[in-house]
Amino acid sequence: MPVISARIVCLFILSANCKEYQLRLLGFYWGITGVIAFLSFAVLRLSPRIWELADYSLDMLHWGVLVFFTAWMAWAEGYKGFHRAFSPRVVARASYLRSDQHSHPVLSVFAPVYCMGFIHSTRKRKIVSFTVTFAIFGLVMLLRITPQPWRGIIDAGVVTGLGLGILSLVFFWLQVETGHWKHDIPLDLPENSTSQGD
Repeated sequence: MPVISARIVCLFILSANCKEYQLRLLGFYWGITGVIAFLSFAVLRLSPRIWELADYSLDMLHWGVLVFFTAWMAWAEGYKGFHRAFSPRVVARASYLRSDQHSHPVLSVFAPVYCMGFIHSTRKRKIVSFTVTFAIFGLVMLLRITPQPWRGIIDAGVVTGLGLGILSLVFFWLQVETGHWKHDIPLDLPENSTSQGD
């Protein structure tokens, strides 16, 4: 009888450990794919305005602004904003959820919001995250009243930046999956967290 009880206890512990591991994996994958889905939704919403440009005859000014603004957004938003800061931080914070000592059910459930720095982050990170989000929201509202072809031109730049951001997220995600992740970006965790690194 004691042997059977010990086996039941072992099975229960293994089951609990398995569920905890699954929850950690869920947090990791849900965090990254949730952010990618959020950005992809924005790309899908903005893209039709770009295709509408085909219905307009663009002059030299329009073409100049289109080329300059798209290139600038690729560098400023796609490279500097996403590739150098946002994307590695999202993946690093998702990896933090996957590690044994940092598993937390609530953070796993809200992983995309956590990975973007809206919760369980420093005050500065929250301020930056909310400020950037509201600025983007304000820009989108402003674009709704902007006439074509200018709206399509601006959307082309924004979509370029967002598209590069999505590619950047996938790039860093693949680095983690293949064991080549060596990024030292700060996680911006609250001060009472045990570790800032992965």
